[in-house]
Amino acid sequence: MLEGLHPNRPTHLFRITTDERSARAMTDMIGEIFDPAETAVASFETEDGGPWMLEAYFAHPPDEAAIRSLLRPFVGAEADKGVFLPIEQKDWVKASLEGLKPVRAGRIFVHGSHDREQRRPSDLPIEIEAGLAFGTGHHGTTKGCLLAFVDELKMRTPRHVLDVGTGTGILAFAAAKILKRPVVAGDIDPEAVRVARENARLNGIGAWMKLYVGPGIRHADANRPGHFDLVFANILAKPLRMLSPALARVASSDGTIILSGLLYRDVPGVLSAYAYQGWHLQRRYDLEGWAALVLKRGSARPQPRSLQGYSARMPG
Repeated sequence: MLEGLHPNRPTHLFRITTDERSARAMTDMIGEIFDPAETAVASFETEDGGPWMLEAYFAHPPDEAAIRSLLRPFVGAEADKGVFLPIEQKDWVKASLEGLKPVRAGRIFVHGSHDREQRRPSDLPIEIEAGLAFGTGHHGTTKGCLLAFVDELKMRTPRHVLDVGTGTGILAFAAAKILKRPVVAGDIDPEAVRVARENARLNGIGAWMKLYVGPGIRHADANRPGHFDLVFANILAKPLRMLSPALARVASSDGTIILSGLLYRDVPGVLSAYAYQGWHLQRRYDLEGWAALVLKRGSARPQPRSLQGYSARMPG
């Protein structure tokens, strides 16, 4: 996933520190108002029990006065203390990784090069050198998908995997490393695919990755009816709904679809779209304000799993 279809080549960052309630409310508001292809927003706790920070990335110079006006109903005069910063064209996600901790999901351990020493002998490590694309694994949507994948492996071993909207490639890499089989992964953003290809090489799985540039399944490697017994799609609610016929078509009759990029309020609409295609919820993972859904053909009893502590509204 492009951890939310990030703005291509972000030019400006807005940052403000506030309380949790205000941060969550502003995150939702910015995520609803601004074009998801040009804006990404997230809020998170800066330390245990401490203040929260909201960060918004913009693909074009934002109207600073207008944004402050939008935030005043939430934080009053504190809106004027928020700062706008220009972003030079560099590995801006890499810079953000410096303050982030590694992520674990079962044996899967996602980390940057600066955290190699934290790997355990039993870990299945995925090292990510971030580039100009989201997808570091620290976002709740990606971690939710990883947890869903770990639980899926307890019940079955997929043979053919597709990752739609792969971003830096984490989900596809986890599948390739564990299954030791080729994985098809694509993204609409050429920069994301370039980063994914570099990360695959870094992790020694370049030969297992069939990467493509294109929207949805619009590629010969992906558009294979009934072929994939595991499909990941970690993107926005609207494109997930629009992709429901296509993903249902390429999934095998006994396959699994893992979806994320969903705020809790997005879940009913997405489930409805897939139910129309004959797919129903088997398991649900609630993590950091986001939901990850595991779907199977036919009906199944939902089994929620909730983990708390982080809220984000990155489009997708």
